[in-house]
Amino acid sequence: MRITSVGGGPAGLYAAVLLAQQGHDVTVVERNPAGVTHGWGVVFWEPLLASLRESDPPSAAQIADAAFAWNGQDVDVEGRGRVARPSGGYSISRQRLLDILTARAQELGVRTEFERGVAPGDDLDADLDADLVIAADGVGSAHRRALADDLAPTVDVGTNKYVWLATTKVYTSFLFAFVRSSAGWLWCHAYGYDADHSTFIVECSPETWRGLGLDRMGAAESRELLERLFARHLDGHPLVGLPTDPEAPLPWLEFRTLHCERWWCGRTVLAGDAAHTTHFAIGSGTTLALGDAIALGRALAGVTDAAGLPAALEQYQAERQAALAPSRRDARNSARWLEDLERYIDTDVDSFATLLHRRCSSLLAHLPPTIYVKAREVAERSGAARRVWSQASALRRSALVRRGS
Repeated sequence: MRITSVGGGPAGLYAAVLLAQQGHDVTVVERNPAGVTHGWGVVFWEPLLASLRESDPPSAAQIADAAFAWNGQDVDVEGRGRVARPSGGYSISRQRLLDILTARAQELGVRTEFERGVAPGDDLDADLDADLVIAADGVGSAHRRALADDLAPTVDVGTNKYVWLATTKVYTSFLFAFVRSSAGWLWCHAYGYDADHSTFIVECSPETWRGLGLDRMGAAESRELLERLFARHLDGHPLVGLPTDPEAPLPWLEFRTLHCERWWCGRTVLAGDAAHTTHFAIGSGTTLALGDAIALGRALAGVTDAAGLPAALEQYQAERQAALAPSRRDARNSARWLEDLERYIDTDVDSFATLLHRRCSSLLAHLPPTIYVKAREVAERSGAARRVWSQASALRRSALVRRGS
């Protein structure tokens, strides 16, 4: 089949790689120039690497080689100290990931056309000579908007403000740092993604954002203020933003959680952020986008013409909507926890670290924070006791068996 992927992000490129392997004639069109992307480093975990190794070993090996491994999670609350928790994962420059996938796609014969976009209001698919169009054109997808009556998208807009920055300070563990300003709390989500840089996302309530004047400051002034507020964590390193007019404001956003009732219509199918978004605090965006590509490739295996598309796309939709349900729940709870930070921030640092670690739990919104922490401690002690008892019982049974023999 002739397949066109609209969007050269992880979902569109990886779908192109997998479908080219099946012998399809694949083209990727991307509105940005080659080498231009938005964002810094992205995170993922070992299960994704295992899926990539199974799906396409050559690109998986390159991604693994380029990945930055971070170990541990540090929670730092100003004035109360720092708690280190065991954790671990990987991160990679978004641009490096796209470069690897683009090169692999081209190696497999995929045509890549950069600086090719579709103007709003055009017949989006009119100039796409394809049996299947993969709309992987991001959260602002023009294809999804054009098919909104059939796909039934809904968007839930969060209240917190956040901005995606980077720094030359390299964090070898994941850092959540909470700092108090004259207008309220701000916090960062920071992690290294290569030998020279870290992602540094700053988040705060809209009241704090306005109270500090961040809604009125230019980019340079905003970065200087944030560098002062997070000075203890930056160790003299600067914050870096995407190239912009220093007098223009930083690109502060409110997170938009997207859900679509249907993921395909006619010859168009959604993938990645065009189909769904989950709050960045659970770090699953790239994993879910690549998972979409893998599932789409699996659904299309053996499909040789347009007649087989409806059943394949229905299978893809059902599989991915079911797979995303736990991530959607966790992301919703995590985002709400951060929006309700004042409810938790006054606890001691150890309790706060526990609450932050467990922020995806649906119980947190229904129990007082201190009660939840005590309940977790009791549950963990009971679990440890059960494990010790189980091990002791197994040893006793083993001893009886040996004695009987």
